Amino acid sequence: MARFSRLMFWAGVAMLGALAFAGIALARGEAINAWWLIAAAVCVYAIGFRVYGAWVATRVLLVDGRPTPATRINDGRDFVPTNRWVVFGHHFAAIAGPGPLVGPTLAAQFGYLPGTLWILIGAVLGGCIQDMVILFASTRRDGRSLGQMARDELGPVGGAAALVGTLMILVILISVLGLIIVNAMKHSPWATATVTATIPIAILVGIYMRAIRPGRVLEGSAIGVALLLLAVWGGGWVDHHPTLRAWFDHAPLTIAYAIMIYGFAAAVLPVWLLLAPRDYLSTFMKLGTVALLAVAILWLNPVLHMPSVTQFVDGTGPIFAGKVFPFVFITIACGAISGFHALVSSGTTPKLLTDERDVHMIGYGSMMLESFVAMMALIAACVLEPGVFFAINTAPGVVGEGAQAVATISSWGFPVALDQMQQLARDMGEATLFGRTGGAPSLAVGMASIFSSAFGQGLLAVWYHFAIMFEAIFILTTLDAGTRVGRFLLQDFLGNFVPALGRTSWYPSVLLCSGVFVAAWGYFLYIGVIDPAGGVNILWPLFGISNQILAAIALCVATAILVKSGRERYFWVTGLPLAWLTAVTSTAAWQKVMSDDPRLGFFAGANDLAAKLASGALPPEKAAVAPQLIANMRLDGWLTVLFVALLWLILADTARVCLRHLRTGSRAMAMEGRA
Repeated sequence: MARFSRLMFWAGVAMLGALAFAGIALARGEAINAWWLIAAAVCVYAIGFRVYGAWVATRVLLVDGRPTPATRINDGRDFVPTNRWVVFGHHFAAIAGPGPLVGPTLAAQFGYLPGTLWILIGAVLGGCIQDMVILFASTRRDGRSLGQMARDELGPVGGAAALVGTLMILVILISVLGLIIVNAMKHSPWATATVTATIPIAILVGIYMRAIRPGRVLEGSAIGVALLLLAVWGGGWVDHHPTLRAWFDHAPLTIAYAIMIYGFAAAVLPVWLLLAPRDYLSTFMKLGTVALLAVAILWLNPVLHMPSVTQFVDGTGPIFAGKVFPFVFITIACGAISGFHALVSSGTTPKLLTDERDVHMIGYGSMMLESFVAMMALIAACVLEPGVFFAINTAPGVVGEGAQAVATISSWGFPVALDQMQQLARDMGEATLFGRTGGAPSLAVGMASIFSSAFGQGLLAVWYHFAIMFEAIFILTTLDAGTRVGRFLLQDFLGNFVPALGRTSWYPSVLLCSGVFVAAWGYFLYIGVIDPAGGVNILWPLFGISNQILAAIALCVATAILVKSGRERYFWVTGLPLAWLTAVTSTAAWQKVMSDDPRLGFFAGANDLAAKLASGALPPEKAAVAPQLIANMRLDGWLTVLFVALLWLILADTARVCLRHLRTGSRAMAMEGRA
């Protein structure tokens, strides 16, 4: 009877999910409620976790209760047995960066349907599987990193390619994180003051829990959360103060330099002083805000004003160029599948697991929660009027400014008025919302609109800057952790040539490698900031391509591990998402390199800008930065070629290793049969 009840329950969940998907996919010319998206997401996640994820964990990976590295080694420093829920929180905080927030927001230019389908299907069949399999593999191998496992499983060629590719890709990923923060904080004293305040708050909490009141975690947490909320109010006070306002009203480049300094400090300071408390506090803010947003959406049941599919699926989108295939699949990276997660799943997390069986909950479940964050972000973007959405996210270099911008956007069939945008900016406590590219400001407007409708209409400005702080915490957590990981990778690489540089405890090496790595991603951040088009069209496609290539590299390692461990019959579990990512990234890279469209192709864009510069067609302010933009677009093009070449090299090495193992196994079976 109990078995029949469970069967009927899951049949009901499947039916509800199918009805929700049908409602989303078949809606034409009519607005639908956010309930449809939430119902589809919850049902898909429930079935994915309970059925597919559990099957992969028990039948494919064969998880059991054998001792984990944390329990066997337990050095009290890196390998520490930790409560499963604490590990879950740590893992989620580490993987949940800007991708699930910004990617779905930018991809909303295609409509809500393509993004919804990719977020749900990509996560259940791809992202969750990658995270869980890599976490399992690292746990079985004493917490070895992705690069180390690549060397072990693929050999020196594939391993070296994976290490170099990972390091270079990480540079691109972090530069985009910084660009998002810059676009959210430029000439916004309220946002700048609030985000700046989070740094000393994190340091204070770190000192409090380590030196003042050791072990009083709840006290430190309560103080930290209270101070973060106070920082939002304090930012508003600063914004209205005639003297203090000027202290926090900065141009984009100034903010970019400040972020570089912060990244360097985060990489060299003791982990307990800044990184750990920020990571810890961000977990509360992330989970709390996402839960609050979900409650507000369920309470209001808002209508999605964005069409299911827009005319920009043909590649003419104003936010970024490119057709829905392949660019929706690289624009939404972290919400569906992210290569960065593989670095976390083979980093600190496997060193904390107390029970190997928790890889299902932590690996699969954390990625599923991040996918839900992406759904919330997509909904928040799509409840905005489309005209407002495009006015915020489209750079002035594309649509002009003020009246010209609203006229251009209205001509697309998405009406918006100048006084409407001016009033919205006043309500949000901003001077203007035109051309606030990068996705973060429009997401904050959407979240503020939902929160204010549910919890207080007169608090739009407060909710907006709370959302900005929430996004910044998301992003800075990944930025400082990624910078520290990049420093470790660089030290590991340089240690092959100068052994002293490979010592992570040698402070000259720490300072040198941190400085070099920050300078590398800082350069790309600088170019993105000075780009008249907002930097999104230059950096975000490269971000998406490189992140998905990193995921493909991780899936190569996972596939090789499955085959070499005698479970080749299940190679499709990782092989299918690997094949899809290879097709997507290769197609996107081909278009970004070979397209003749200046808005789409890196080299075409560089040549077009060079021709305008030579003919004197550029205004003085654009001509001043044009040589750097030209050089960077060409660099982006060659980096894309390099990343794809590394991917195909690793793919070839993976195929070689797998085929050799299969042939060896076949010969062994044949010899055994003859005997």
